[in-house]
Amino acid sequence: MYGCIVVDRSTMKHSQAGFTLLETMVATMILTVGLLALSAMQAMSMSKNVGSKEMTQVSNLAADMIERIQFNRRNVTAYHNITVNSSTTTCPTAAVNMMANGDCTQWRTLLLNSGLSNVSGVVTLNPVPPALDPQGLTRSTVTVQLTWLETQKGGSVMARNKAMTLVTVIAPE
Repeated sequence: MYGCIVVDRSTMKHSQAGFTLLETMVATMILTVGLLALSAMQAMSMSKNVGSKEMTQVSNLAADMIERIQFNRRNVTAYHNITVNSSTTTCPTAAVNMMANGDCTQWRTLLLNSGLSNVSGVVTLNPVPPALDPQGLTRSTVTVQLTWLETQKGGSVMARNKAMTLVTVIAPE
C-alpha cells in the first residue's frame, strides 16, 4: 500500500482520554469567580453612573442661577441670601426686584422638581474688597451652594449628604 500506516490501537496508552471530574470542577470554579467579579463591576458602575447624573444635574442647577444673576447684573445685590429647600424659601420681594423674585421662584421650581433627594440651595454675595478691585467696578463674589442627599442603590449603605459650590465674580454694567 502506498503511504498508509497501520497502527494497532490496542498498544496505545489512553492517558488523554478526556476531562476528569476534578478538572471540570476547577474550570467551573474559575468561571464562577470571573462571573462574580463581572457582576460586582457592573453594580459599581451603575452606582457611579447615578452619582455622575446627580453631579451633572446639580452643576446645571447652580450654573442656571449664576446665569440668571449675570443677566440681571445691575441688580446683583437683590440675589443675596436666596435660600431654597423643601420647607422654606427666601426670595427677594417683587417690590424690591421683580426679575430677581421671578428668578428665585423659577429656580425653586427647578430645584424641587429635579428629583434630587432633600435638595437645598443658597445664594450669597460678598463685595470684592476695594484693595482687590482697583478699577472701582464694585464687583461681587457670588456663591451658589447646593446640598442634597446622595441616591443609594440597595438598602445596606447609608446615604451621604453631598454638596457642590459654584463661585464667580460679577461686575454690574
